Amino acid sequence: MGEGLPADQGQALPYGAAPPRTTPPPPHPAPQENYVEAVPDTLVRVGIDDLPGSMRARFEKMIRQAQDDICAAIEEVDGTKFRQDAWTREAGGGGITRVLADGNVWEKAGVNVSVVYGTMPAEGYRQATAKKVDIPDGARVPFFAAGISSVMHPKNPHCPTMHFNYRYFETEEFMGIPPQWWFGGGTDITPAYIDLDDMKHFHGTYKEVCDNHDPEYYPKFKKWCDDYFLIKHRGERRGLGGIFFDDLNNKDQDTIFKFSSECANSVVKSYVPIVKKHMNDEFTEQEKRWQQLRRGRYVEFNLVYDRGTIFGLKTGGRIESILMSLPLTTRFEYDMVPEEGSREADIMDAFKNPREWL
Repeated sequence: MGEGLPADQGQALPYGAAPPRTTPPPPHPAPQENYVEAVPDTLVRVGIDDLPGSMRARFEKMIRQAQDDICAAIEEVDGTKFRQDAWTREAGGGGITRVLADGNVWEKAGVNVSVVYGTMPAEGYRQATAKKVDIPDGARVPFFAAGISSVMHPKNPHCPTMHFNYRYFETEEFMGIPPQWWFGGGTDITPAYIDLDDMKHFHGTYKEVCDNHDPEYYPKFKKWCDDYFLIKHRGERRGLGGIFFDDLNNKDQDTIFKFSSECANSVVKSYVPIVKKHMNDEFTEQEKRWQQLRRGRYVEFNLVYDRGTIFGLKTGGRIESILMSLPLTTRFEYDMVPEEGSREADIMDAFKNPREWL
């Protein structure tokens, strides 16, 4: 669903009070999904990757617990249940996606978990790693990937959109290229209007997480986030940043796993209090219109630049799930320029010139 793994979910199944629906098969060749009502305890290959100490199994356990915790927190605030899709695959892997649409607080919220065994084309490998490697264009690199990815679009324009993604990736030895592993992820926020207290809370939460592991992380990953979410053809950022990291393997696996786990487990603390603070704020038609225009920018970035979206499309992921990050509603206007001195102009300046919030 963008910014990470190809969260290619299968046929919809009930979760909470949600009604069932039918999901059409992918429009391109892909491994066969086996739709399930009860998701197995693990989606990694039993007897192979679920052994004690396996990072594949440990990471899957972490993201599945995070999915449960985050969905429960969102349901408590919204009063609406997520609906669930779940599937497994014969060769291993599978996924769980949960989507809340047209709720009381969120227009659309989704939290996806994917465990993927597959092969990617050389171009997809280069896109996923952002590295130039000597692999013939027709070759396919075997990989394992597991991750959790989410985007939440609230209804009230004073409540920010939030995205997070945390993932673990391995490639197998291939054509003389040794096996590789790395972690990636981040959490970022996209408000329509600046509230300094909100920005201090959000960024402060993740600075505290980063400082618990490495004092160099926050300034480095904050800048990385600002740089990554640049809409190049607009010269502006998608939002007001957060943290972002990729290809992280400069420390031992356990150390980086603990950092990724704390990041994922800080999503609720960083975001939900901001939504609860503003979800009943009054707003004007103009403020709603501005929110919709900014969501247009969100769409532009995800479809044109996001590495996770491109990766999912190139590796045969399920289209509906890859594009789940897109909002239900948006707006595009010709040559829209905010009025000088307005709140819209203020945040537009922040989109173009990233600020320090702490």
